[in-house]
Amino acid sequence: MNDPAGKAPRFPLRLDQVGGQAPAPRKELLRPQAPLQQAHADAARRAAPSGLGLDSADVRRRMVQRLQAQGLQHEAVAAALAEVPRHAFVDAALATQAYEDTSLPIGLGQTISKPSVVARMIELLMHGARARAASGLGRTLEIGTGCGYQAAVLSHLATEVYSIERLRGLHDKARANLRPLRLRSEERRVG
Repeated sequence: MNDPAGKAPRFPLRLDQVGGQAPAPRKELLRPQAPLQQAHADAARRAAPSGLGLDSADVRRRMVQRLQAQGLQHEAVAAALAEVPRHAFVDAALATQAYEDTSLPIGLGQTISKPSVVARMIELLMHGARARAASGLGRTLEIGTGCGYQAAVLSHLATEVYSIERLRGLHDKARANLRPLRLRSEERRVG
């Protein structure tokens, strides 16, 4: 980057100051964003009182739309997923990844399941309930509470949710995560 006048460039250096012309934008930067990048962009665009921008219903709705594009069909399951703030169940350092279709570590060697896995498991439960001529889920038992995310989603669909966790640390984490949501139906046990 030699300046014709023989002066060294000063920093910060703008690209339009080098050689007299700004470089043309690269075409790969103009492509539509992938779902992972879209989730980050959605989170970054939303301004919320918490400062994270993740407690917006729009971010959850976009996650549900991506799951529906992947095959989620049950409307009640989609509505329940759209209600539960998944970012509240992961560590703050991972919150920007909460609405991506990925599992994330929750401590003690465990992970929060991918939203698509949670959706599929609950959708299968709902189809089984319909086959038994039940309206929604009745009393539901979850083995392995983890951080409590799936129990929170189930609480929007079942009359009662019982969730058992064998690890005291995760049981305590789930209790702390679920308490502010004031769910109408959930009970946790350490086994």
